Amino acid sequence: MKSSVFKINTEYKPAGDQPKAIEGLVEGVQKGLRHQVLLGVTGSGKTYTAANVIQQIGKPTLVIAHNKTLAAQLAQEYKEFFPENAVHYFVSYYDYYQPEAYIAHSDTYIEKEAQINEEIDRLRHASTQALLTRKDVIIVASVSCIYGLGSPEEYKKVNMEIKKGDMVDRAELMRKFITMHFTRTAGDLSPGTFRALGNVIEVMPINERVIYRLGFKATPKGSVIDSILLINEVTRVIESEIDAFFLFPAKHFVTPEDERVRAIADIKHELEAQLKKLTDAGKILEAERLKRRTNYDLALIREVGYCNGIENYSRHFSGKAPGEAPDTLLSYFPHKEDGTPDFLTIIDESHVTVPQIGAMFAGDASRKKNLIDFGFRLPSAADNRPLKFDEFEKAVGQVVYTSATPGKYELEKTQKTVEQIIRPTGLVDPKLTVKPVIADKGGSYPGQIFDFIEEAEKVIKVGQRAIATTLTKKMAEDLTEYLKEKKIKTAYIHSDVETLERIQILTDFRKGKYDILVGVNLLREGLDLPEVSLIGILDADKEGFLRSETSLIQTIGRAARNVDGHVILYADQRTGSMDRAIQETERRRAIQVAYNEKHDITPKTIMKKIQDITEHIQSEHQKTVSNLLVLDSEAFNTDPKKFLKLKYDQMNKAVEILDFETAAILRDEIRALEGRLERSEKIAKKKEKEKTKGIRAKKQSFR
Repeated sequence: MKSSVFKINTEYKPAGDQPKAIEGLVEGVQKGLRHQVLLGVTGSGKTYTAANVIQQIGKPTLVIAHNKTLAAQLAQEYKEFFPENAVHYFVSYYDYYQPEAYIAHSDTYIEKEAQINEEIDRLRHASTQALLTRKDVIIVASVSCIYGLGSPEEYKKVNMEIKKGDMVDRAELMRKFITMHFTRTAGDLSPGTFRALGNVIEVMPINERVIYRLGFKATPKGSVIDSILLINEVTRVIESEIDAFFLFPAKHFVTPEDERVRAIADIKHELEAQLKKLTDAGKILEAERLKRRTNYDLALIREVGYCNGIENYSRHFSGKAPGEAPDTLLSYFPHKEDGTPDFLTIIDESHVTVPQIGAMFAGDASRKKNLIDFGFRLPSAADNRPLKFDEFEKAVGQVVYTSATPGKYELEKTQKTVEQIIRPTGLVDPKLTVKPVIADKGGSYPGQIFDFIEEAEKVIKVGQRAIATTLTKKMAEDLTEYLKEKKIKTAYIHSDVETLERIQILTDFRKGKYDILVGVNLLREGLDLPEVSLIGILDADKEGFLRSETSLIQTIGRAARNVDGHVILYADQRTGSMDRAIQETERRRAIQVAYNEKHDITPKTIMKKIQDITEHIQSEHQKTVSNLLVLDSEAFNTDPKKFLKLKYDQMNKAVEILDFETAAILRDEIRALEGRLERSEKIAKKKEKEKTKGIRAKKQSFR
């Protein structure tokens, strides 16, 4: 019997192997199986199957993906399936992150440097607050969900309900906001800030893009909140008058005053012990360094309740024992009375995600050891860490691993494997062709690059798209520039491309702004691109991670959502990985073709609505900047430097009349345009350099 907690809203009905898979997984969860595998081929609708399992089980669910791009796509899909439920996106909130580190052999200290994306931070808070206040929650997260986060008990304890009619002192309320890590401002509000205007206080929660305006009235007994208005942050229009709302802390690391006093005492005690240890070992410089830094941090914590790097003292604030697992996003999910997890976990593309989760702890521990040994951090800093893999296993409860190529761990652990080979659309795995890398001497075969271009032009003519996968970032960039010279609309994505830009490129690719997408390994798992009918795997015979059996099967799968799917493996020799990948693809294809013939099914390309995922994770400010960039593109391209000067003048005039909101929008547009100009100048210099070397050398390198 289906649960009423989650409700799928879609016209689709389970088809192909989906009904059997849904029934098998639900039965396994109900029997209490801890580990199950959904072995589903690409394009078989694993996400829809998982959504049906979530609906029938009716428990809060954590979906873990191995990168932000895939997590964003999954979050969008689950939002479409469950529009009436709480679907949230939880990933690392850093646009740029350089962790604190010390390199002993060169005596180099690298200070932590981070650029926090405020919008993603807001979404993280929305995730935790939903978990603490609702039952119908799906959180789609990257592996950042296993990193330390503030205690859910303290986070929930410090939240406050503000109601109309409350007898409250205005000054006392502002002090309480500050203890909840809200910042007072005299300018425009942003998430996690408040301001006082006459007899009114305005506050913007960390998890919402709205403003709450509190009006006060004096009475013989004291000050009373006599109105609460909900205001649009951009238009400043009053949307409604409400009776009450909940306000959560602006930071996840939050501690009540009595706990803070205890934590400070514990930190001092640890500091004394570590100073003695360093001094006894003759490390006088290290002892002095640790003493100054820790005392400075303690002074800040004592005065304002916070300091940069406060997460390094998290064990003291949480009261946990040395070595004990930290609180993470998983701690916010519901647990039974005996402490066992009471939620469902789905690990997407598990063959990549599981190893990634397992690798997090060791790298973090190695970096922290140096910081502790050389007096930059207290030993307790080591407890600010990601979960160890065995801790993760205990923290997640019942797990469904989804993958077209499950890894060794999943296959050994699983108590039940459910196959999903038949696609609802009747689509079969793509046709495979193996062609040489090197051109032949007679000139009848031009080599992998020129052959791929010929094949790509054929599919582009009929409105389809193509993907080329390379072995290196440089090759991806060089090939993209070469294809552009050939007047082919091309873009590349790899790990150096920022998260939001990566998502935007994929959306534009689907819309037809680009005909070819070039990448390294970001084009393998999970990305749903039904317009792609051709994939060229360059240098397929270079055995290794990017050309392993698993990687090849996953890459081949990107063409399985189109009825004309065709994959060309460019190789001068057949490797073992190639043979196994080809055999498995042909095995699945034979099953699919036989099923279609038996049931008289004609395959159809998946028709999937193109939506801009960035719209759901961009603020109004970012959307305004993005729209301006589109509108100003032509004028900028005509004379970039002149246009930038004009924009600077507009920004300065906005500042002069105190229109800081417009100035901020213009500032961010200028930054984006300057970035474009810098990139185009680099490309121009590169082209000029290549001309001096001769274009023939470049063509020969591709052959």
